[in-house]
Amino acid sequence: MKKIIVCALSALILGKSFAQTGMSCCIPAATEKYALNSTNKDFVSAHPSPLPFTYTGPGTDINYTAADGTSAHAWMIKADKPTDYYIFVVHEWWGLNDYIKKESEKMANDFGVNVIALDLYDNQVATNRDDAAKIMQSVKTERAKAIIKGAYTYAGAGAKVFTIGWCFGGGWSLQTAIEGGKQAAGCIMYYGQPEKDVSRLKTINCDIIGFFGNKDQWPSPAVVDEFVSTAKAAGINLMVNRYEATHGFANPSNPDYNKEATADAYNKIKEFVKARMR
Repeated sequence: MKKIIVCALSALILGKSFAQTGMSCCIPAATEKYALNSTNKDFVSAHPSPLPFTYTGPGTDINYTAADGTSAHAWMIKADKPTDYYIFVVHEWWGLNDYIKKESEKMANDFGVNVIALDLYDNQVATNRDDAAKIMQSVKTERAKAIIKGAYTYAGAGAKVFTIGWCFGGGWSLQTAIEGGKQAAGCIMYYGQPEKDVSRLKTINCDIIGFFGNKDQWPSPAVVDEFVSTAKAAGINLMVNRYEATHGFANPSNPDYNKEATADAYNKIKEFVKARMR
């Protein structure tokens, strides 16, 4: 009897804990698991505050209806020539800041596609580690999915969508591609949380290319190895690229920025995207 009571109390405490973090009472989603890193001091210290930067190029803020019926925010830059191809960009743990807008403009120009930078933080942008940690952990899976699904509706049924993201956004790039169904044209992820659920990964309708650092722990090389195995089990075409680099190696405001690895990754992305545009 005593054992039963202890088990019941443990379940109640766990359930309350998951509810407070917005997670499922059973197994947390891949992105929610990654968000828990915000309580890890090493993870937080691996993200030095970004240098001040103001974006002054083209593009505009947009608002659209999320799948839950509420308003969602994003930033969009259209291709010079009309096209059905899009890239959905998912920001790092800092939020949709001016660095993301600059990167979005670069891809719009280089790839000749429309770019929509999603805002999974609902108009919140962090400029320091403490705020970023709090906001990242506050993101609810269902709300993020509603924002993503709304973006697909906004782009239109004929849109062919590539996804890309870094860190927090790397994992959400994968989830965005999964949510896109047959509209997903390709998934690009930088050092984000892989999907471990084989059944969910099986539902993706596009190829995946990922870029990871061998000196990174979020995800670690072992987690990347597991991702490779999971993708193989799911029958997914996953192309993994590894560099002797740390977390956030592609962020130019990061002291550990790796110029060579970033350039190599970007060239591979251009090849990946152009090979899948018909």
